[in-house]
Amino acid sequence: MIRHSVTIVLLALALAWVLPAQAEKIEITHIALEGNDDGYALNADFDIDLGPRLEDAINKGVPLYFLVEFELTRSRWYWFDEKPASRQLTLRLAYHALTRQYRVSSGAFYQSFSKLPEALRALSRVRAWQVLLRNEIEAGTGYQGALRMRLDVTQLPKPFQVNALTSRDWTLSSDWRRWPLKFMAPVTEKVPQ
Repeated sequence: MIRHSVTIVLLALALAWVLPAQAEKIEITHIALEGNDDGYALNADFDIDLGPRLEDAINKGVPLYFLVEFELTRSRWYWFDEKPASRQLTLRLAYHALTRQYRVSSGAFYQSFSKLPEALRALSRVRAWQVLLRNEIEAGTGYQGALRMRLDVTQLPKPFQVNALTSRDWTLSSDWRRWPLKFMAPVTEKVPQ
């Protein structure tokens, strides 16, 4: 009997080791900075997998807030790195049981979807987010850009915040993606006199 129990426990441990975990994750799949009249706007795509616990929370009406963070740093040999720009974009994902719609919102702007995968697809695309102003950067200087997206557990309802502190199911974040940047001098046109 004991040998049979030990075999079952060992088999369960082996299966847990071999079977891939359904890990919740956010991965950055695409980043692009585009110049405009004011400075630079960011376009980014993310691959978001909420996992069963967060999907269940959404479907029960708990709104989830996601924070997209952008930082621009410049290395300095004589002091700490300079951070000329730091931006945050808050995105909200919620389910409204009355209308049976998922809503993705940023500030006063929102989109509604009938299915969760459609809402996640919209949440995973950030377009034309103004992250840099022209006066924050110097032409020809080397910088490093950094981007990440994470679930902001501080905006969860209080009972869920306590649960988020003790459970890894509520920890959802991409790694920081860092890349070198060098901005060219802006083209100035001569005004005819």
